[in-house]
Amino acid sequence: MKRILTLLLFLTLLSSCDRYTTPVGILSENELVNVLIDIQLTEGIVSALPIPYDSSQILYSLMEKDVFIKHGVEDSVFTRSLLYYLEDAKKMDRIYARVIDSLVVRESVPEKKEDLF
Repeated sequence: MKRILTLLLFLTLLSSCDRYTTPVGILSENELVNVLIDIQLTEGIVSALPIPYDSSQILYSLMEKDVFIKHGVEDSVFTRSLLYYLEDAKKMDRIYARVIDSLVVRESVPEKKEDLF
């Protein structure tokens, strides 16, 4: 009888967990989208500069740190969040679709200059 009650209690607790909430220490989808947008913009800026590849890699890592500071995110939190969302292909597709849509909108409005940092 105790086993059945324990099993029922376990199943009840398991079913009551909300699988749609993000775990603690993981960026929300909106936060991740915003960070990814700025990272893509940073990559674009660095790749457009006429500097050697090794210098561009150093510059990119410095600029990437500025992106994390801007968003108040540690690089380890960003990496964990990215790995978390990569486990669900549909979520990642949705996230990158939002990133691409945002970049297309920014590109189509040439008068608006975004403050990247």
